[in-house]
Amino acid sequence: MTRRKFIKTCLAAAGLTAFSGCGLRTLVDGTLEPRNTPSTNQHGNKYRPKYLDLAASGELEHRERELWKKMENCSLCPRMCGVNRMAGKMAVCSTDHTLRVASSQITWGEERVIVGSGGAGSIFISNCNLLCIFCQNWQIAHHGKGRQTSHAEFANMMLELQQRGAHNVGIVTPTHIVPHMVTALRLAIEQGLNIPLIYDTSGYETVEVLQLLDGIVDVYQPDFKFQDCEFAAPFLKDAPGYARYTAAAIKEMHRQVGTLKVVDGIANQGLLIRHLVLPENAAGTDKFARWVVDELGADTHVNIMAQYRPEFMARYHPPLDRRITQREFNQAMRWAREAGLRNFH
Repeated sequence: MTRRKFIKTCLAAAGLTAFSGCGLRTLVDGTLEPRNTPSTNQHGNKYRPKYLDLAASGELEHRERELWKKMENCSLCPRMCGVNRMAGKMAVCSTDHTLRVASSQITWGEERVIVGSGGAGSIFISNCNLLCIFCQNWQIAHHGKGRQTSHAEFANMMLELQQRGAHNVGIVTPTHIVPHMVTALRLAIEQGLNIPLIYDTSGYETVEVLQLLDGIVDVYQPDFKFQDCEFAAPFLKDAPGYARYTAAAIKEMHRQVGTLKVVDGIANQGLLIRHLVLPENAAGTDKFARWVVDELGADTHVNIMAQYRPEFMARYHPPLDRRITQREFNQAMRWAREAGLRNFH
């Protein structure tokens, strides 16, 4: 028996399965670690994503299996559609077991701590689980613009963004395709992915699914659109309990990654909340700012955004049928200051 075969036999007897050809190597103590994973990326960032350790231990693959099970009786988001997407059934998100991607690109319109000098890597997923009537990407979210994509292609998109110098890989509207995301991530890790993973979401998530992402996601970037569940429902395809679920989801995100950690101007880990100011304070910005301070702390990073415009079906739904005024935005910023927020812009 060769030495290599002897070691493999001993590991198998100990219950440690070797991952043939998946980019992992076995250490003397039987643990696994990524092969060819540099300690720094091309920007000199020494941050090591936690997903590398999950992959090395086998926990990432376990989480992946648990997420795929949720598609058999879909419970990936608070809508709890319950359809068997693995059998080709479609949920409210108009998505079955397949994956569609609209685009993969380096973007420069994100927050400064996300973009840095190399840009933000952004992979835009087709369709959405929230379906806002004022969606600015309605061609992608509502009409499903994009193409069917394999896991290998998805992984290659992540790797290409890293190769092109992006500081991170952001998955935009990932909620309804989380199992695909984790499968592709595992494949990308095997080929050397080592930059932070950003989960760019509407915020309409379940705590149960987010717990399976603990240690996989480095930066959570949720929206918090409305503070009143009943008021919000007509604008979000009757999404049940939007504000309640989003508040609980953001608190879980904060528990996992904490306040945004910025090193040399780049966010490696933490929570960054986006809040879009709406006409006539429809978003409840005053209540939102107080909630952030009371529940998460005054140092929480918040982007209070002024770019609302009445896209898609918004023109039929006052008060969302117009842009906000400068006075309304100034008032929103005053509410943030009065609430005690320190890291907002």
